[in-house]
Amino acid sequence: MEKYKLGEMEQRFADLIWDQAPIKTRDLIAKCSEEFNWKRTTTYTMLKRLCDRGIFINENGFVTVLIPKNDFLTGKGEEFLEESFGGSLPKFVAAFAKRKKLSKREIEEIQQLINDYKKE
Repeated sequence: MEKYKLGEMEQRFADLIWDQAPIKTRDLIAKCSEEFNWKRTTTYTMLKRLCDRGIFINENGFVTVLIPKNDFLTGKGEEFLEESFGGSLPKFVAAFAKRKKLSKREIEEIQQLINDYKKE
């Protein structure tokens, strides 16, 4: 089970936690009952899965974030890039640009990222 791969409901649940954290476990159970029509046991099962992956921690009645959402999404992108394009960002951009024409603004933003990176 990869750390950055979440099923649809896992992703929705994780988003809920990221939006609310830190959150009391009992409040999370109530929120999941309201949002997803889950029972308490379902919430605990899903929470345990994400805690086992090191994304969140459930201690002393509170759920807190171990991996912030932006860091998680970055890791997910890196994992996708590695699996699909051998870790090559230029190959990804080339494949993407073949299917979707980049706008002038997008090209300028990419160029700015490159320029900023060169300065470092």
